[in-house]
Amino acid sequence: MNIDCIYERRSIRKFSDKSVSKEIIEKILEAGKVAPSAKNRQPWKFIVFGGEQKEKLLACMEKGILREEQQPLLPYSTKGIPDCKNTLRIMKEAPIIIIVLNTNGYSPFIEINSDDRITEICDTLSIGASIENILLKSTEIGIGTLWIANTCFAYPELVDFLNTQNQLIGAIALGYANETPPPRPRKDSADVIEYRL
Repeated sequence: MNIDCIYERRSIRKFSDKSVSKEIIEKILEAGKVAPSAKNRQPWKFIVFGGEQKEKLLACMEKGILREEQQPLLPYSTKGIPDCKNTLRIMKEAPIIIIVLNTNGYSPFIEINSDDRITEICDTLSIGASIENILLKSTEIGIGTLWIANTCFAYPELVDFLNTQNQLIGAIALGYANETPPPRPRKDSADVIEYRL
């Protein structure tokens, strides 16, 4: 993989209607599968949606967002609902949505013990590495992506739709980009790096 992909990667919010072949999707997901993981648990699972199945998934997410507006399960996060609605619009435009699950995780709405919480943290780090591999491989082969966490606003509806007990981590919108956004600002190194050598 070309190291420049790290710097060329962008979050894409406008997609063309050009379809993405299964062969390309498989190449991208293979990159996700080779990510490092805590204790080699490889806790990720990817469910790929397109066409009519994608429409059903996103209708379910829309239903969950409407429920969250009226009966929030995340009452301190409701200010994020307008952004979530915009994310849903982007997901409808992207030809492919990849749902990301933690096969060892629990619902965020139940309490777990400290040992399970540490495992969850380690597995979330592992899945983050897997997602980043997916984003970078996509960039390398000319596919645009958006890493999505706004699925949290429709969590119960989506896990019911998916018929899974696995933890819903998020989603990735995937397709050919219809925009070329500039790099986003980054914090100064002095604000995020501390040396104790």
